[in-house]
Amino acid sequence: MKNICIALLVSAFIISCNSKNNVHTKIVGSAFFIDSVTVKKHLYTLASDDMEGRETGTPGIEKAAIYIENEFKRIGLTSFDGLETYRQTFSFVPRGGEVEITTANIIGVLEGKSKKNEYVIISAHYDHLGIRGKEGDTIYNGANDDASGVTGVLALAAYFKKVGNERTIVFAAFTAEEMGLIGSKYFGKEIDASKFVAGINLEMIGKVPGFGPNTAWLTGFERSDFGKIIQKNLKGTGYQLFPDPYKNFNLFFRSDNASLARLGVPSHTFSTTPIDVDKDYHKASDEAETLNMTVITQTIQAVAKGTESIINGKDTPTRVVLEEKKK
Repeated sequence: MKNICIALLVSAFIISCNSKNNVHTKIVGSAFFIDSVTVKKHLYTLASDDMEGRETGTPGIEKAAIYIENEFKRIGLTSFDGLETYRQTFSFVPRGGEVEITTANIIGVLEGKSKKNEYVIISAHYDHLGIRGKEGDTIYNGANDDASGVTGVLALAAYFKKVGNERTIVFAAFTAEEMGLIGSKYFGKEIDASKFVAGINLEMIGKVPGFGPNTAWLTGFERSDFGKIIQKNLKGTGYQLFPDPYKNFNLFFRSDNASLARLGVPSHTFSTTPIDVDKDYHKASDEAETLNMTVITQTIQAVAKGTESIINGKDTPTRVVLEEKKK
């Protein structure tokens, strides 16, 4: 009877959220655990003025860190690799700076069942640019960049806690990405990269892509077969994944996936934003109100469905091709 009820729910479920861009997702299955109400709550909290733009080393990012920690605790994640808390604390001096900053990656873990010694990391950066200027809107809220990605990390943590996972999943909110991928680089120095079979990074997933509704694009698509695995798993869902169309932006090496990719991990970034024409990128106008909740929700659902076979140990992506292409 339980299986019949689940089947009926799955058959009946199609998200059709109202949005200003009239975007509808067709992804069905257990991904319906990921709902737009929770997505909106996370996004609007992390991108609120109260977080003061989440600049690394400020009280604003500390508020964001506490929020993420509390969510990890609520979901039931454990701490990572000997850490006593969810915080991986470290200090550094910013490039061109003189004052040392103490900050922390926020990391939670869902231990796998049959393959607990094989790791998949799901990540996003929770820092942004803080407060700048003296007139007008001075808070750089970073709603799309990258509160949207952190929202995805939190939603996926809750999702996989419910549906289960064969491989161990590490959920990471990285600090100091905007200062040069500092947090993820520090994380990379502390791990055995050979145990990490895949990296799933979320960056700017709040706008309708240039490919149209129900799509996303992946950086470094040609550098491993990670993207092809995702495409295979998304067949029949109505959602499509495309290779990164913005080659001139060198995006594969500009987000936290790069820190693990340089260690050989097939680590890639999902995004939806048409970065070449995005008027809000690194601007005070990057506010929660400019984003599409349905796009964020459906993208998180697509990541859940697309990475399912990797999380459960059925597929293992090839190791990444490390060479950076010279310009």
